[in-house]
Amino acid sequence: MAKRFDQNAGPTQRQQRVAEIVRHALAEVLSRGDVQDPVLGKHVITIPEVRMSPDLKLATAYVMPLGGRDEDAVIKALEKNKVVLRKEVARRVNLKFAPDLRFHRDETFDEADRITKLLRTEKVARDTAKPGSDDESDADE
Repeated sequence: MAKRFDQNAGPTQRQQRVAEIVRHALAEVLSRGDVQDPVLGKHVITIPEVRMSPDLKLATAYVMPLGGRDEDAVIKALEKNKVVLRKEVARRVNLKFAPDLRFHRDETFDEADRITKLLRTEKVARDTAKPGSDDESDADE
């Protein structure tokens, strides 16, 4: 009988460890220029996170080109070269099966910008101001 995985549970320690190893291997392959592609050659690509499936056969890499330029072109180039990338990752990572690779745009930078903008709004600034700081400055004048 197949094991059932709790969808609400986070990744296991093994998934996290393998994901980090795959992330390092992908970053090394891309930084050394082992893949001969003109789009990948002219972009510096950041891989902040890789997530592994519970059976470790699928790796989802979240990528972002430096500066956020040409995101779609970079992801298409990665998808086009994923067979070569998979072979290079398999050589560097000692697993029973080489994980299939998927590439998605990393949206954590957008989320961080959104939160920063929210924190700079007047309403938040008013709520986080020390109580009485405005009243004391008015009393001194």
